[in-house]
Amino acid sequence: MAKRTWLFKSEAESYSLDDLERDGQTFWDGVRNYQARNLLRDEVSVGDAVLFYHSASKEPAVVGLAEVVVAYAPDPTQFDPKSPYYDAASKRQDPRWGGVSIAFRERFQKAVSLAAIKADARFANMLLVQRGQRLSIQAVEQDVFRAIVALGRGTSTKPKSRARGQD
Repeated sequence: MAKRTWLFKSEAESYSLDDLERDGQTFWDGVRNYQARNLLRDEVSVGDAVLFYHSASKEPAVVGLAEVVVAYAPDPTQFDPKSPYYDAASKRQDPRWGGVSIAFRERFQKAVSLAAIKADARFANMLLVQRGQRLSIQAVEQDVFRAIVALGRGTSTKPKSRARGQD
Protein backbone atom coordinates (compact mmCIF):
# COMPACT_ATOMS: atom_id res chain seq x y z
CA MET A 1 0.00 0.00 0.00
CA ALA A 2 1.29 3.47 -0.90
CA LYS A 3 2.22 5.65 2.04
CA ARG A 4 -0.04 8.59 2.76
CA THR A 5 0.75 12.18 3.61
CA TRP A 6 -0.74 14.20 6.44
CA LEU A 7 -0.72 17.54 8.20
CA PHE A 8 -0.60 17.42 12.02
CA LYS A 9 -1.37 20.65 13.87
CA SER A 10 0.22 21.53 17.17
CA GLU A 11 0.21 24.74 19.15
CA ALA A 12 3.87 25.73 19.28
CA GLU A 13 3.54 26.70 22.95
CA SER A 14 2.27 23.21 23.82
CA TYR A 15 4.55 21.07 21.63
CA SER A 16 6.71 22.56 18.89
CA LEU A 17 8.95 21.21 16.18
CA ASP A 18 11.83 22.23 18.48
CA ASP A 19 10.41 19.86 21.09
CA LEU A 20 10.08 17.06 18.57
CA GLU A 21 13.62 17.60 17.30
CA ARG A 22 14.94 17.54 20.90
CA ASP A 23 12.90 14.44 21.81
CA GLY A 24 13.47 12.68 18.49
CA GLN A 25 10.08 10.98 18.75
CA THR A 26 6.78 11.54 20.57
CA PHE A 27 3.40 9.97 21.08
CA TRP A 28 0.77 12.27 19.51
CA ASP A 29 -1.55 12.45 22.51
CA GLY A 30 -4.49 14.60 23.49
CA VAL A 31 -6.59 14.15 20.36
CA ARG A 32 -10.18 14.49 21.57
CA ASN A 33 -12.11 14.77 18.34
CA TYR A 34 -13.74 11.60 17.03
CA GLN A 35 -13.04 12.37 13.38
CA ALA A 36 -9.33 13.02 14.04
CA ARG A 37 -9.18 9.93 16.28
CA ASN A 38 -10.72 7.82 13.52
CA LEU A 39 -8.13 9.06 11.01
CA LEU A 40 -5.32 8.15 13.41
CA ARG A 41 -6.86 4.75 14.12
CA ASP A 42 -8.06 3.75 10.65
CA GLU A 43 -5.93 5.55 8.09
CA VAL A 44 -2.62 6.85 9.47
CA SER A 45 0.07 4.15 9.14
CA VAL A 46 3.70 3.59 10.04
CA GLY A 47 5.86 5.19 7.35
CA ASP A 48 3.37 7.93 6.49
CA ALA A 49 4.87 11.40 6.10
CA VAL A 50 3.69 14.33 8.20
CA LEU A 51 3.78 18.09 7.62
CA PHE A 52 4.32 19.56 11.10
CA TYR A 53 2.14 22.67 11.41
CA HIS A 54 2.38 25.29 14.16
CA SER A 55 -1.12 26.60 14.83
CA ALA A 56 -2.25 29.32 17.23
CA SER A 57 1.04 31.14 16.80
CA LYS A 58 1.88 34.64 15.61
CA GLU A 59 2.23 33.29 12.08
CA PRO A 60 0.72 29.79 11.67
CA ALA A 61 2.93 27.76 9.34
CA VAL A 62 4.20 24.37 8.22
CA VAL A 63 7.65 24.27 9.79
CA GLY A 64 9.01 20.81 9.08
CA LEU A 65 8.55 17.11 8.50
CA ALA A 66 7.91 14.11 10.68
CA GLU A 67 7.18 10.45 10.03
CA VAL A 68 4.75 8.06 11.68
CA VAL A 69 6.93 5.46 13.42
CA VAL A 70 4.52 3.62 15.75
CA ALA A 71 0.96 2.58 14.88
CA TYR A 72 -2.19 3.62 16.72
CA ALA A 73 -2.31 2.75 20.42
CA PRO A 74 -4.43 3.86 23.40
CA ASP A 75 -3.63 7.35 24.69
CA PRO A 76 -2.50 6.92 28.32
CA THR A 77 -3.53 10.50 29.20
CA GLN A 78 -7.21 9.53 28.99
CA PHE A 79 -6.78 7.44 32.15
CA ASP A 80 -4.75 9.99 34.16
CA PRO A 81 -6.96 12.19 36.39
CA LYS A 82 -4.11 14.73 36.57
CA SER A 83 -3.95 15.12 32.79
CA PRO A 84 -5.85 17.86 30.95
CA TYR A 85 -6.81 15.07 28.52
CA TYR A 86 -8.38 12.83 31.18
CA ASP A 87 -11.65 11.19 30.18
CA ALA A 88 -13.49 9.61 33.11
CA ALA A 89 -15.83 7.78 30.73
CA SER A 90 -12.99 5.98 28.91
CA LYS A 91 -12.27 2.48 30.22
CA ARG A 92 -8.94 0.62 30.01
CA GLN A 93 -10.69 -2.44 28.54
CA ASP A 94 -12.38 -0.25 25.91
CA PRO A 95 -10.27 2.92 25.40
CA ARG A 96 -11.97 5.80 23.67
CA TRP A 97 -8.85 7.72 22.58
CA GLY A 98 -5.53 6.89 20.99
CA GLY A 99 -2.69 8.21 18.93
CA VAL A 100 0.41 7.37 16.92
CA SER A 101 4.07 8.11 17.51
CA ILE A 102 5.91 10.40 15.15
CA ALA A 103 9.62 11.06 14.72
CA PHE A 104 11.42 14.23 13.68
CA ARG A 105 12.68 14.16 10.10
CA GLU A 106 13.44 17.71 8.96
CA ARG A 107 13.22 21.39 9.82
CA PHE A 108 12.31 23.54 6.84
CA GLN A 109 14.75 26.19 5.70
CA LYS A 110 11.74 28.52 5.46
CA ALA A 111 8.42 28.11 7.24
CA VAL A 112 5.50 27.89 4.82
CA SER A 113 2.99 30.30 6.32
CA LEU A 114 -0.76 29.89 6.26
CA ALA A 115 -0.91 33.20 4.36
CA ALA A 116 1.43 31.81 1.67
CA ILE A 117 -0.62 28.62 1.44
CA LYS A 118 -3.85 30.60 1.08
CA ALA A 119 -2.29 32.77 -1.63
CA ASP A 120 -1.11 29.83 -3.74
CA ALA A 121 -3.64 28.31 -6.17
CA ARG A 122 -1.99 24.87 -5.87
CA PHE A 123 -3.33 24.65 -2.32
CA ALA A 124 -6.89 25.88 -2.89
CA ASN A 125 -8.39 22.46 -2.12
CA MET A 126 -6.39 21.77 1.06
CA LEU A 127 -8.57 21.17 4.10
CA LEU A 128 -6.34 23.63 5.95
CA VAL A 129 -7.71 26.56 3.93
CA GLN A 130 -11.33 25.43 3.82
CA ARG A 131 -13.79 27.35 5.96
CA GLY A 132 -14.81 25.50 9.11
CA GLN A 133 -12.02 22.88 8.87
CA ARG A 134 -10.31 22.80 12.25
CA LEU A 135 -9.21 19.18 12.53
CA SER A 136 -5.77 18.69 14.02
CA ILE A 137 -5.08 15.73 11.70
CA GLN A 138 -5.71 16.24 7.97
CA ALA A 139 -4.96 14.20 4.87
CA VAL A 140 -2.85 16.03 2.29
CA GLU A 141 -2.70 15.11 -1.40
CA GLN A 142 0.74 13.89 -2.54
CA ASP A 143 1.28 16.69 -5.07
CA VAL A 144 0.31 19.34 -2.50
CA PHE A 145 2.59 17.70 0.07
CA ARG A 146 5.53 17.77 -2.38
CA ALA A 147 4.88 21.41 -3.29
CA ILE A 148 4.83 22.50 0.37
CA VAL A 149 8.02 20.55 1.07
CA ALA A 150 9.68 22.24 -1.91
CA LEU A 151 8.63 25.66 -0.62
CA GLY A 152 9.93 24.82 2.85
CA ARG A 153 13.25 23.65 1.43
CA GLY A 154 13.51 26.70 -0.81
CA THR A 155 13.58 24.56 -3.96
CA SER A 156 10.15 25.45 -5.33
CA THR A 157 9.38 27.33 -8.47
CA LYS A 158 7.26 30.45 -8.15
CA PRO A 159 3.84 29.67 -6.64
CA LYS A 160 0.76 29.92 -8.78
CA SER A 161 -1.14 33.06 -7.89
CA ARG A 162 -4.77 32.92 -6.90
CA ALA A 163 -5.33 36.32 -8.46
CA ARG A 164 -8.42 36.74 -10.61
CA GLY A 165 -8.00 35.70 -14.22
CA GLN A 166 -4.94 33.54 -13.61
CA ASP A 167 -4.86 29.75 -13.58
